[in-house]
Amino acid sequence: MNKAIFQVSLPPKLLNFGFNQFQVQNKVTEWLVLSLFTDTKISSGKAAELLDISRIEFLQLLKKRGIAYVDYSAQELDEEFDAVRKLQIDKNE
Repeated sequence: MNKAIFQVSLPPKLLNFGFNQFQVQNKVTEWLVLSLFTDTKISSGKAAELLDISRIEFLQLLKKRGIAYVDYSAQELDEEFDAVRKLQIDKNE
């Protein structure tokens, strides 16, 4: 895979946290992929591919970063719960 090279300028205070060039590169890549995913520009499968990890590992990364895999609106969530309630009622009849 071809790679583009960018020069990144960081505040010196960030370097006090012990980041090396490799770690910064990985964090920037992760941040970009997570941003694309949360903006619904790419799927979880594509995100995993871009990070060179499995889809399960990507889902674990989302959990670690506190990012929801499914982001329902309040209305969508209500509809899902209504559907579950209906399934439970139908099952008991």
